[in-house]
Amino acid sequence: MQMRFDGLLGFPGGFVDRRYWSLEDGLNRVLGLGLGCVRLTEADYLCSHLTEGPHRVVAHFYARQLTLEELHTIEISAVHSRDHGMEVMGMVRVPLYTQKDRMGGLPNFLANSFVGTAKFQLLFALKILNMVPEEKL
Repeated sequence: MQMRFDGLLGFPGGFVDRRYWSLEDGLNRVLGLGLGCVRLTEADYLCSHLTEGPHRVVAHFYARQLTLEELHTIEISAVHSRDHGMEVMGMVRVPLYTQKDRMGGLPNFLANSFVGTAKFQLLFALKILNMVPEEKL
């Protein structure tokens, strides 16, 4: 995840004009500017969410398993991206553990403020990808 300029946590992404780009091509163009070295495909698609209100937005959510080496490369690329320090303050790793007091780790992380549907998307991905036992969510 990323810490945004406004202090909210969210996922990398942006707007895609479907008149000029397929969803995945547009997404990869936007991700290339911010992360550099990751490419997503239709196989990485998880779900979509419609945000109601004056600015209706459809948020498409993709997830991809990375090796530790790929993760390190993305974290380094992100620091050198065009948006780092302006739109994005840095990458944030989600703690996938709960401490013995049942407060530390993931429960504390989830108490942060998230943009739009990012918190729901995170919980959905953790559940559907079996990354955290459902009773811990």
